[in-house]
Amino acid sequence: MKTGISSRTKFAVIALASCLAGAFAPVQAQQRPAAEIAIGSSDIGGTVTSTNGPEAGVWVVAETADLPTKFAKMVVTDEQGRYVIPELPKATYNIWVRGYGLVDSQKVKATLGQHLNLTAMPSPTAAAAAEYYPGVYWYSMLQIPDKSSFPGTGPNGNGISHS
Repeated sequence: MKTGISSRTKFAVIALASCLAGAFAPVQAQQRPAAEIAIGSSDIGGTVTSTNGPEAGVWVVAETADLPTKFAKMVVTDEQGRYVIPELPKATYNIWVRGYGLVDSQKVKATLGQHLNLTAMPSPTAAAAAEYYPGVYWYSMLQIPDKSSFPGTGPNGNGISHS
């Protein structure tokens, strides 16, 4: 009677170990440092930090007047404060940070392919933050028609559609 492990069992154990080892690879890739952000020749990217550490969920804005029309592109930082503004047209850009609880950062000049770390500026007070990112400001821009405007009487009446 044979008492060793069969080659079929050895193969199954090796295959299972390989699968389990591969299952943990993505976790390690997600934890790479911010310095390893891949920035292409038409991108600008880096990390946004403040006195509170990495700033997650803030806007990074790239804008330029070097093109035939003014151009702006915005992205949001990830949970580690990293950002990449991809596929920008060839120009010099002003890059800055905006977010809830922050005051707008200073604009920094940048060129394509540049790794640019930015510093977010926490607002000293809630009132100061509201001047930059006020929810009530957006609400105040709504022009809600008066109740008497309904139902609509069309273009020759109150200007509101019949349907």
